[in-house]
Amino acid sequence: MSTPSDAISTDLSADVALVTGATSGLGRRFARVLADRGAAVAIAGRRVERLDELAKEIEEAGGRAFPLPLDMRDAAAVDAAPAAAEEGLGAPVSILVNNAGIPDAQRAHKMSLELIDSVLDTNLRGPYLLSCAVARRLIERKQPGRIVNISSVGAYHYAGGGAALYSITKAGITRMTEVLAVEWARYHINVNGIAPGAFHSEMMDGMIERVGDISRHFPRKRLGEPEQLDGTLLYLVSPSSEFVTGTVIVVDDGQGGR
Repeated sequence: MSTPSDAISTDLSADVALVTGATSGLGRRFARVLADRGAAVAIAGRRVERLDELAKEIEEAGGRAFPLPLDMRDAAAVDAAPAAAEEGLGAPVSILVNNAGIPDAQRAHKMSLELIDSVLDTNLRGPYLLSCAVARRLIERKQPGRIVNISSVGAYHYAGGGAALYSITKAGITRMTEVLAVEWARYHINVNGIAPGAFHSEMMDGMIERVGDISRHFPRKRLGEPEQLDGTLLYLVSPSSEFVTGTVIVVDDGQGGR
């Protein structure tokens, strides 16, 4: 059992983390934060040049990073990703951050089947398959681990802005977090989530270009900055949350209007 001093430590030097969607926005920030706390980080995403840039940044700051090209729509590649990360970093993945996601940006009845499949595969099927692949390897080794799934306040509230399927997939991520936590509790794999509100990111900034400034409708009339999620992420991957599993923490500055 952890002592009180252990419980507040954010030293991740014994961990290997795999972060998806690491080429921009929140995922990029998550990778840097974990690396700064000592974790060796496999950074996954589709844009290879951005992965190489981020790996260089992390290594220049004294960290360890392994760029892992990955399309979450490719089931075989997703299943192989934990082994590839282990080979690249020399130790098994003990922390997974399921951050990859894409918007739909269209009304539900106007979406093509190709776009529907792409959103479902990237936002929900891929994270499920990757969680299972990481958990399978941890269970075989009898090693504890931590999985953090990035949901959204869109899982709980939808105002009809043309992102219906995105909201559906994020609700699925929230429920996935809850059920996999039960499934793997006996193996000491904690599964939790973060549901951010509107934060500055490549995806959000693109949406604002299309629909205008949405922050004027929020109680504090502002968007979040990625660094404002640092504490929540570190809590969920550190000993501080050892007794917490199946929980999704909403971080939205009151934007959701619950």
